[in-house]
Amino acid sequence: MSDAAQPTAAEVRAAAEAIKTALDRHLAAVERRSGDDDPAVFEAFNQLAAAAEAYDELLYDRYDEVTPFEIPGADETLPPYAGPEEPHAISVLIRRDYTVAEPQRLLAQAERVEAADYEDIAGVDEDAAGTVPGALGLLFGEFEPDEIASRHKEFGLEEGDSTLWVTAAEEAPEAGEWLEAPFEHIDPQAVVCRFDVSAVFDDEDDEDDETDDTDDADTEDDDLEFVDDEDPDEADDEDAGVRGARR
Repeated sequence: MSDAAQPTAAEVRAAAEAIKTALDRHLAAVERRSGDDDPAVFEAFNQLAAAAEAYDELLYDRYDEVTPFEIPGADETLPPYAGPEEPHAISVLIRRDYTVAEPQRLLAQAERVEAADYEDIAGVDEDAAGTVPGALGLLFGEFEPDEIASRHKEFGLEEGDSTLWVTAAEEAPEAGEWLEAPFEHIDPQAVVCRFDVSAVFDDEDDEDDETDDTDDADTEDDDLEFVDDEDPDEADDEDAGVRGARR
């Protein structure tokens, strides 16, 4: 790093003072906590983590020195597990995002479903295949979500981010108990594990790979020969990056 890009000693000192302030705020929030899920504690925790990360980066940039702090990443944001030791029931919460990349393909698939005499799919109006919302209702009413996920390109959809959470409980809820608000009242401390899928993880890995490749290139001999055995016509796209957090 050039001298012009380095932080000043005053900036490093200010970041150290910010950590001290964040530590005091975090301790005060913990001392005043109203319960295990007190939002003030979570907010103070996040502020402390941000202050520690900023100080760590400035300290390294200025003095080439590191700290013993370990900043939680995106896959380590769950609070400590406080659910039952031997849960008798679990809930699996899934979110998958899609982009309607090819509306005409989506409509064509919905028309096939409608033509196959599936007019009685719950919640879908007659001739719904002529609109995108209606077509989505037809397809998701006919196919299981996992099948749509594996065949999304056939339906004109493009995958986005997705996440899967497994939560534990002492006992299963009564039938119909949560149907009116299925995604409310999720206790973060009852989450056993979660798995996130996002292309952003690939971007981060690519940046790391580029850095590693640059470092490696400086140490390689100039007379090495490289042979490309891969047929570009047979190369497949890589899957989106996956990150998981377990207890």
